[in-house]
Amino acid sequence: MAADGRRHSIVTRNSGAAEFTRHRGPVTCVAGIPGTQQAVTSGYDGAVGLFHLDTGAVELLGYHAHLVNRVTIDRNGTRAASCSSDYQVHLWDLECRCLERVLCGHSDDVEDFAFVSDRVGVSVSRDQRILIWDLVTGAILRCIEEHEKDVLAVVAAGGQIYTSGDDMTLRQWDVQSGRMLRKWGPFEQETDTCAIDPIMGRVVLGCDDGVIRVFDTQGGGPSREISAHASGIKKVCTSPRNGDILSAAYDQRICIWDTKSLEQKAEMERVPSTWERSLNWSPDGRSVLGGTFDGTVLVWDADCGSLKAQIGYDGGEAGNACFNEVSAGADGALVTVSDDGYVRRACLTDTKSAWLGIAAPASQRVLMNAVVLDDARQRVVTGAHDNSVHVFALNHGGLEVEALLHLGEGPVNCVRIAANAGYAGDAFVACYSGAIVHIDPHGAIRKRIAVHNGAVKALRIHDTKPIGVSCGADGLLVSWTLDGDLVRSFAGHTAIVDDVDIDPSGRMIASAGRDFVLKVHRLDDGVLLHAINLGRRSPKSICFVTESAVVVGDYWGGLIRADLARNRVRRRQIATNGISSLCRSGEFLAASSYDGAIYLVRPSDLKVVNTLTAMVQRAPAGGNAG
Repeated sequence: MAADGRRHSIVTRNSGAAEFTRHRGPVTCVAGIPGTQQAVTSGYDGAVGLFHLDTGAVELLGYHAHLVNRVTIDRNGTRAASCSSDYQVHLWDLECRCLERVLCGHSDDVEDFAFVSDRVGVSVSRDQRILIWDLVTGAILRCIEEHEKDVLAVVAAGGQIYTSGDDMTLRQWDVQSGRMLRKWGPFEQETDTCAIDPIMGRVVLGCDDGVIRVFDTQGGGPSREISAHASGIKKVCTSPRNGDILSAAYDQRICIWDTKSLEQKAEMERVPSTWERSLNWSPDGRSVLGGTFDGTVLVWDADCGSLKAQIGYDGGEAGNACFNEVSAGADGALVTVSDDGYVRRACLTDTKSAWLGIAAPASQRVLMNAVVLDDARQRVVTGAHDNSVHVFALNHGGLEVEALLHLGEGPVNCVRIAANAGYAGDAFVACYSGAIVHIDPHGAIRKRIAVHNGAVKALRIHDTKPIGVSCGADGLLVSWTLDGDLVRSFAGHTAIVDDVDIDPSGRMIASAGRDFVLKVHRLDDGVLLHAINLGRRSPKSICFVTESAVVVGDYWGGLIRADLARNRVRRRQIATNGISSLCRSGEFLAASSYDGAIYLVRPSDLKVVNTLTAMVQRAPAGGNAG
């Protein structure tokens, strides 16, 4: 709070697209620069920014070719490293505000980076590798390939590094030799985040069961545990001032735990748009820094938890229209949801394009991942980051808030409506917790279906049979009855499966995931009919256009059409950021993108025939790019 008891926001210049005044996408990380009131930021818009925490000024250091996952600062505060899904690490000279060097060597998303010394750094990636770098020459000093799945986090201290990731382990390594010194786990949950506490000589692990596990780095003895959260922990870090532990999770709580007693000391004031993974301590340990889905930076008082400032918001249009899903109805009718927490209603055909209405939940504006247009009942059902399903009525061309149902199963990734007899109007909701929640048309929960061991990424409901199919972060691709019984596990993928679809005839399913393979199975008996390598750009969305043609959207803004009968693949770039979803819209496909646009695409040649745009994501050349 401000000294006079009022919360204040630091105001910046007009947030138009002509200059960079905040990120045009979620802020993935905020890292303070020692000895200054400045922080370097990274975002899904591909930008690396510099926020002045005292004055509110914002600078653009530069862009990656793809979204940026993390930024870290060296101990002297003179260099920053940003790691990106463009498979690169960029080193930035913070004194001259320029790009110093590009580190190339990974073959998939680079998720984290740590400075070991002035000359040595280490990066981890979804290619399952740890790379140790000579930061002066850019050479790879060592490649470690002992993790069995994606590596998501790395920290360094005292000539040792610690890594964790999707193989549910925490590992300790010697930097000079590359030898693994110790492995904790595998645990029963994913381990997305870890931190080192050199003050107490221990390493801290954040787990998907909401538990913080603390280990002795010398003896590796039995862990101490904190039952910290009701959902998956996405960030842990330790205070440079006293070793206190900060944790943030999908239950939307940000907590501080005493370094000695491990008792809770404080909880940060809630801001609905906070992205859990973005949080860090300030270099002096007196503040907590974080980013939002709105592209802004937050500053809390670490001792009392009060919000001190939001930087990058000028009081104008809030949020970012980075579209996460689109759903189509008749005659070009569309609804879409985005990071800014709004549901938008639109019309998009080859001859018409118009936004028709916009609405947010009555409770609060919160990021939405999932949407389905239920023409039969004139409603829109959405799934949000706040663990809830939100329902809107279609009303005279607009949208009217109708209902809210809190599920408590983590962020909602997908919602679909059943049309078959006995289940018509029922909603099936894919949740981060691994549950598929079956909800009747009146909003009552009928059942929680447990067929996955990790986050359910997507699901589809058969048009005529009482069957659903789903895919998940556990690599599983399964079918199940609408009453919740497992029918079949398909010979799926070797990594996260991002999306699945059922062909128009109802006889086949298609899926794509982080192993870069499109697979087509027969639904009834599970026989694998096609396996097509999609290259090294991660697929995100999938849609059957006919029984013999599948279109895949990737995280880079490209479309891939697979002709199953001829075993041919055609590619076309249509967007400047990832294709988050695809759906049939009459004779066309509607494609939503994180770049703020909805594209209407002709399936035969992947040509864009019309576009609706809500946001320009990148500041054009000549803006304040530093």
